[in-house]
Amino acid sequence: MKPVGTAPPEPARRRPVARALRAGLTALLATLVAGSLAPAAASAAQAPGRPSPATERALPGNTPNRTGGTDYYIDATNGRDEAAGTSRKTAWRTLAKASATTFRPGDRILLKAGEEWHDEQLWPKGSGRAGKPITISAYGDPRARRPYIAANGKVPNPFKADGTKNPETVGLTGAIVLRNQQYFEIDHVELSNDDDFATNITTGTYVRDGIAVSINADLLPPGADSVMDHFRITDVYVHDLDGPSTWQKIHYGGVNFQVFGAKSYKEYGTGGHHFKDVKIEDNTFENVELHAVQFAFNWFAADGQDAGEYDEAGKFHEGWEQLWVRTRDLYSRDVSISHNYAESIGQGAFQFANSKNMTAEYNEVNGFLQRYDAVSCGLYLWAGADSVMQFNEVYGGPDNEYDGTPWDLEYTNFNVTYQFNYSHDNAAGWMAYMGNSSNSVARYNLSVNDNGVLVKNMLSTNYTPTYFTNNTFVYDGADLDYVHDETFLSRVYFLNNIFYNTSESAATPWYRRTGALRQAVFSNNAFYEAGGTHSTQEPADQAGVRADPKFAGDPAKYVTGAGVDRIRTAAAHFKLRKDSPLIDAGRYNPHLGTEDFLGTHIYYGDAPDIGMAESRIGRKVRNPVDEHPIEDEQGGRPNLALGKPVTASSTHPGANGTLVAANLTDGDPATRWAAADDAAYPITLDVDFGADTTFDEVYLDEYTDSGTNPRVRTFDLQRWDAGSGAWVTFASGSDGVGHDRSVTGFGDVTTAKLRVALTGLLPSEVYSPTLTEIAVHRAARRAPAQGR
Repeated sequence: MKPVGTAPPEPARRRPVARALRAGLTALLATLVAGSLAPAAASAAQAPGRPSPATERALPGNTPNRTGGTDYYIDATNGRDEAAGTSRKTAWRTLAKASATTFRPGDRILLKAGEEWHDEQLWPKGSGRAGKPITISAYGDPRARRPYIAANGKVPNPFKADGTKNPETVGLTGAIVLRNQQYFEIDHVELSNDDDFATNITTGTYVRDGIAVSINADLLPPGADSVMDHFRITDVYVHDLDGPSTWQKIHYGGVNFQVFGAKSYKEYGTGGHHFKDVKIEDNTFENVELHAVQFAFNWFAADGQDAGEYDEAGKFHEGWEQLWVRTRDLYSRDVSISHNYAESIGQGAFQFANSKNMTAEYNEVNGFLQRYDAVSCGLYLWAGADSVMQFNEVYGGPDNEYDGTPWDLEYTNFNVTYQFNYSHDNAAGWMAYMGNSSNSVARYNLSVNDNGVLVKNMLSTNYTPTYFTNNTFVYDGADLDYVHDETFLSRVYFLNNIFYNTSESAATPWYRRTGALRQAVFSNNAFYEAGGTHSTQEPADQAGVRADPKFAGDPAKYVTGAGVDRIRTAAAHFKLRKDSPLIDAGRYNPHLGTEDFLGTHIYYGDAPDIGMAESRIGRKVRNPVDEHPIEDEQGGRPNLALGKPVTASSTHPGANGTLVAANLTDGDPATRWAAADDAAYPITLDVDFGADTTFDEVYLDEYTDSGTNPRVRTFDLQRWDAGSGAWVTFASGSDGVGHDRSVTGFGDVTTAKLRVALTGLLPSEVYSPTLTEIAVHRAARRAPAQGR
């Protein structure tokens, strides 16, 4: 325990405004330091707890209160709690005094710079209102250290003795606490929450935050507003928050927004219980657990099967996937998280959830999953919607089999885009990719030495295709695990990407599972192998380019340390030279957006360029049109069963009636049919062509998911014989269906109806079959030669 009045040693690193350039990893950076990116002189560098010169002239407490409220001053050395608190001479002494006070809209709580409060937390009561927020800020000597609240772990435990969450104390674990309060602004303070900076906590039930903002649904009076509005957290330095490196089913971090409720989410109303209009900007986080910023994980007894629900497409989401946030409109909204710096973070640095209309930009992560050996990523959103992650930089990630990547296209996201991000030196890879999402797009990103798995996982099908467009990947093929490690379960488009392998000894390892790229479509990508040998796994790409991209800079001397404010300077190292073969070699698709990483319009010339930077060569195409959609190119030979009616002998009644046989011929691999649990075998699926149809191939595909394996062991294919009025078997299988099973070798079959009879399950399976597609094809017949 640190004695009262003793501050911890100040870390040697600089605050965000002074960290324009840190030590780089490359020779090129040394050149940049000598030029326009050179940092300020060392004598001007500020310690993290000390306001920068730009801030010194504008400590908010040294300027008049313009919101019409009352200013309250707190001075840990010369203050007196018996005083009025409304002037510097009558300042209060303790945070307890402020925590026992209900403040009014427009009031300011001003902490004296250079002062410290140990073993205390600040929980002011009351709320502001529109135009009159309550402010927590600093006043006094601009040369002094920021006012410092060292809670030293002296915060309530959010658990009961039996290990369950305590509805009375969850959310009260911060150095600064707000619960069921709104219209607050917090700035220019320093916070820590640990009783021993030198020892890492690894066990126990410790939960400690820097700033904890929560909605406790159970403590809101009937009819009370459940939407908490307007929060500003700016220029706050949070360090040394410690907790066990185990999952306690509760989150904590530097800035932590959470919603709590002890009952099932179904017992609460819809359209509320969320945050609105939040800005978390220009803050520094160092050596914290679990997250730098966490926003906003809802807890409404929402784990497991009982809390799950089916969506409109018949896909089941377990409770932890939080589809209920969408169906009950519990999203927090209008959130901006930007220009924050995070270093040495125990778990995922920036974990965002349950939010829509969120923009996360210009955030920098230097080391994440440092002390937590489990799933998480550097900066990501899950169970969110209509949000953008852009201009962020993440590096120093772990070597982790499970996630561990800088970015993540997570479960239950709708319309989430990752663009213009720079990641480098992350051992687990580039992007985790889970599924059960719609309209996921990752475009114009730069990845260098993310030598794990470039696109990691995929545990569920998606509602719509995913697009990876115009990304530049530079990696060491000898160190890279795979481009993809599992199996894409639904359509994924790779357009205009650069895959640049720097290894001269090992070709790119594309996958580890047979059929991994079965749903991946590659078009107009560049494949460069420094060793000259291309992998036999390399995907087919008829418009692909196998040539040196000719980057503007040496790929081995990529830029690091420039900081997110100069992220485009780092990215420009990988723009294309004027003689690059990748210029005008891409294809347009609306998912490319409107500009590239460097802010250049899409596109110039005859076609977009390949990679994350467009060259201004050729005529500017102001309103591009996709005249040849890649989405229309799939299928090759016509599917003779497409759109034809299907009759099933058994259909599962669950999933809101969406598991119907018509899904088998709709051409969409994301939809499916399932038999009832008590279905009698054989289970038959009859496709009615409407007229005699000739084919020589039948394609079958089973549905699989994170908890669903292939189930069919034996099956028969039968044709309807109108003459005898009977079904006639023309092909059979005894080795399962699985994915992409094409049955051929039976010659030409002509019939008006096709029956797929599922006759037996695999020995390991107990549940009934579920399939996504039945397709029927006929090989193209060559026209007879013409006589002369």
